[in-house]
Amino acid sequence: MVHLMTYVRESLRGIWFRATVFTIAGIVLAMSAPLLSGLIPEGLSNAFGNDAAGTLLQILASSMLAVTTFSLTTMVSAYSTATQIGTPRSIQLLIADRTSQNALSTYVGAFAFSIVGIIALSIGVYSDSERAFLLLGTILVIAMVLVTLLRWISFLTIFGRMSDIIDRVGKASSKAMQEYASQPLLGGQHWVQPPASAIPVEGTGSGFIVKVHVAELQRIAESEGCQIWVERRTGSRIFAQHPVAYLSKPVSQESHQAVQRAFTIAAHRTFEQDPRLGLTSLSEISSKALSPGINDPGTVIEVLAATHKVLDIALTAKATETPSAPLVHVRQLDPRDLLEDAFRATSRDGAANVEVMMRIQKELGALIAIADSSWDEALKALAVDSLRRAELCLELEEDLREVRLMHRQALSSNGISKDAGQG
Repeated sequence: MVHLMTYVRESLRGIWFRATVFTIAGIVLAMSAPLLSGLIPEGLSNAFGNDAAGTLLQILASSMLAVTTFSLTTMVSAYSTATQIGTPRSIQLLIADRTSQNALSTYVGAFAFSIVGIIALSIGVYSDSERAFLLLGTILVIAMVLVTLLRWISFLTIFGRMSDIIDRVGKASSKAMQEYASQPLLGGQHWVQPPASAIPVEGTGSGFIVKVHVAELQRIAESEGCQIWVERRTGSRIFAQHPVAYLSKPVSQESHQAVQRAFTIAAHRTFEQDPRLGLTSLSEISSKALSPGINDPGTVIEVLAATHKVLDIALTAKATETPSAPLVHVRQLDPRDLLEDAFRATSRDGAANVEVMMRIQKELGALIAIADSSWDEALKALAVDSLRRAELCLELEEDLREVRLMHRQALSSNGISKDAGQG
C-alpha cells in the first residue's frame, strides 16, 4: 500500500498524467456532440453553417502540432540551461512545474480534440445540430488555447533562468526545511542507542532513501508490540543488505517486509523530506558561479541570501512537542552537517573573493544572532573555518582586514549589526 500511494503521488505530478487527462478530455468533448447537440436551438444550428467547424478544426490541428513541438523544444532547452548554469538537481523542479505542464497538456488535448473532430466530420458522423455543438466546442477550446498561450509566453521570459532556478530551489528547500523544523524527528521519539540484541532490518536495494513512512512504522510497532529505531533518514545513501532500521524483538515475516517497504529507495534524491538536498543544491549553484569560466560573485550573493532564508526557518520554527509515533526512534539531523552542506563549497571556491567571504560572514553573523545553543557552536565554527580559508587565499591585506572585521562582528554577542548587514 505504501509503494502504491507513492507511485500514485508521483504519477499525479508527472507531465504524462496531466497530458493524458487533457487528451482524454479533448476526445470526450469531440465525441459528446451526438449526446449534447439537443442543447443547441435549431435556429442557431442553421445560422452556424456546415463548414465553419471543419475549417477551424483544420487550423487548430496544424497550429497545435507546431505549438506543441515548440513548447517541448523550449522545455528541453530550459532543462539543459538549468544544468549548465545552475545544478542538475533543479531539473526535477522544472519538470514538476504546473504552468509548463498545463500549457503542454492543453496543446496536446486541443490537438486530440481537433483530430477526432476532423475524422468524425470526414466520415459524416455529425448532423447539423451536432456540427453546431462541435463549432461551439471548437470556439471554447480555442479560447482556452489563447489564454494558455498568453500565459505561456509570459512564463517563458523567466523559465529556466538563473533567478528562476534559485527561486525554485530556495522554495523547495524552504518547504522541506519547514517540514523538518516542525517535526525534526518525523513524529517519532528522540534517538537512543538500540540495545545489542536489536534485530537489524536491511534495505531492499542500493540507492538513496527518498521517503521514510514513520506512520507506517508506528502501525507495525503497535501491532507487533515492539520498538523501531530508524537508522537511516531521508537522503541517506544506502547499500544492499545494510540496515535501515532496528527492531526491539523478532516480528513476523510480513511485518519485517512491511518495515522494509516503509523506506522508499530510489536512484536519485528528491527535495521532499530532505532539507540537506536543498542546501546542497543551493551550494552547487554558487560553486558553479565561482568557477573561472563563469566568475559571477553576484549570483553567489543571491544564493547566500536564499540559503539564509532556509536556515532561518530551521532556527526559528517551533517543533511539535507531542510525538505521533512514540514507538519509533529517529535520529535528528546534526546542525554541522546542514551548515557544511550550505556553506562549505562556497567557502572553498570563493576563498579568494573578498565580496563572497564578507557575505558569508554577514550571513553567518545574522544567523548567530538568533541561534540557540544547538546551532551557536556549529555556526561559529563555520565562521572560523571560512575566515581561515580567506586568510590562505586573499593576497591583499586590505581585503583580509575587511573580512576579519566582519568575522569579529559575526562572533560578537549581538551578531552582525544592522549597519554592517546592509549591502
